Formats: sequence, C-alpha cells, structure tokens
Amino acid sequence: MATETRTLDVPGAVLTYDVHTPERDGGCPPLFVLGNPMEAEGFSQLVAEIGDRTVLTYDPRGTARSTLEPDGGVRVEDHAADLHAVAQAAAVGPLDVLGSSGGGVTGLAWAAAHPDDVRCLVAHEPPLTALLEDRDIAVRAQAEIVRTYDESGFGPAMAKFVRLVFATEPLTEAFLDQPDPDPARYGMPTEDDGRRDDLLLGKMLTTMPLWEPPLDEIRALVRGGRLRVLPAIGAASPPGALASRGASALAAALGNGPVVFPGDHGGFAKNEWSPDNDPGAFWVRLREVLAC
Repeated sequence: MATETRTLDVPGAVLTYDVHTPERDGGCPPLFVLGNPMEAEGFSQLVAEIGDRTVLTYDPRGTARSTLEPDGGVRVEDHAADLHAVAQAAAVGPLDVLGSSGGGVTGLAWAAAHPDDVRCLVAHEPPLTALLEDRDIAVRAQAEIVRTYDESGFGPAMAKFVRLVFATEPLTEAFLDQPDPDPARYGMPTEDDGRRDDLLLGKMLTTMPLWEPPLDEIRALVRGGRLRVLPAIGAASPPGALASRGASALAAALGNGPVVFPGDHGGFAKNEWSPDNDPGAFWVRLREVLAC
C-alpha cells in the first residue's frame, strides 16, 4: 500500500488523515477504518492485511497528529461532521466503514447524517450508553470518572474507566458504591502528573454517553436500501461488558443480532494485552460481512 498523509482544516480543529492506495484495486468500495479516541496507528496491523482496496484512516480531533482548538467541540456531532469532511476531501466514496468502539458511535452519527457517504457501517462494539437498560447508572459512573480525572489525574480516573468497561453485569447502585480501585492494580500511575489533556477522560466521557442515536432515521435508511448497519461484537470479549452490550442493543433496535468477529474489543490488533488477536482473521471476517 502506498500511503499519502493529508491535513484538513475543519471548524475547531485541524485533522490529519491517510489515504492508503493498493497496488492492485480489486473493484470493491474503499474502506474507512476509524476509532475514537484511538488514532490511525492503532489500525496499522489491519491496514497491512488489506491489499485490494483504498483504505482511509485518520486521527480524531485532539488526538495524535490532529489538533483541537481551545474552543473546539468534541461532541459526537462534531466528530461526525469531521468524518463527512474527510470523506468529501478524499473524494473516494461512497465508503464501507469499520467503526471501532467510540468510532462505532461517531460512525453511526455520520452515516445517519450523511447516508450518501456510507455504503455499509460495521459498528464494532460501540459503547452506546443511551440504549442500555442501566443507562442512568452508566452515565453517573462515567461522570464520576471525569470528576476523578479533574481532581486526581490520569491514574485514578483510568482505573475507574477500566473497571467500568470490564464490568460484565448490568450496573447497579452497588457498582457506584465500591471503594476506589487501586491504579497500580491496572498498571496505571498512582501519582498525579498535573496534566489534564486526555481527550477521553477529560471531554469525551461528558458528551458521548449522552448521545441518543436517531434510530427512526437509521431504520428508515436501512429499510430503504440506502445504508447497511452491522453491529458487531468480538468473540473473545466479555459478553456482558458495556461495549458488547451496546452492539447487542443496537442490533436489537434494528431487528437483528450482532455479527461476531474473531478476537476481543480490539480484535484487529495483536499486542501484549491481547496476544491471541489475529488481524488477518479479523480482515477475512470483515471482508466477508462487507459482501465484496
């Protein structure tokens, strides 16, 4: 794949995105692979497996190579507008899309607002808090993480975040009443370095959990054949975890079941935390469900 890196000015931010062009084009739609707040580098192993179509990757506003102005917004709608802007600037659409985690949320918002940009969206474990039966507890838990970040810094807040995302039962008041977790248990720093620039802990957890997907509009687009939406879960992910439940709730709202992918929440990347993930197998499954 030949890679060209470009920048794009958008309201409140400057985005950096990559266009990966194959030596041989197999005639399938181009693919936009995205996360949030995970940047493009997190998908490098998956991109290396794809050799028959153009692939777009990008860094969300405020992460890695993309900047965020002091007054720049980080609402789901802001990220969705960014995705539309990148798609228009790249001029290779309509696109197939893999949206991972928060990228599944922002990708869903983008596809609903600009369906002509997207042919098929695979929403892989999107944490769609608004669709969960325990949404009120989940929103309070995420607000508590933000408060902890403001008061105590990265380590204590990230420890609470990890505990939340790995909880495998619907949340109750008892979850909120637990003692604070020890950051060292999760390999997090215990000392506060004074920084407050983490996009996830500082801003996204105040906006994304409150976003309500426009289900009526999405159902109409799907019924009309203008959009395919495939909620997806990882075979190795805890089935009761918040992101897995988000995918299952979206699938139920659309009248079907989630598509199962190999690996865990980040099944497209093999690393020291997930040594059994297989990016090649993930791509085989993605190509299969994209039906091209």
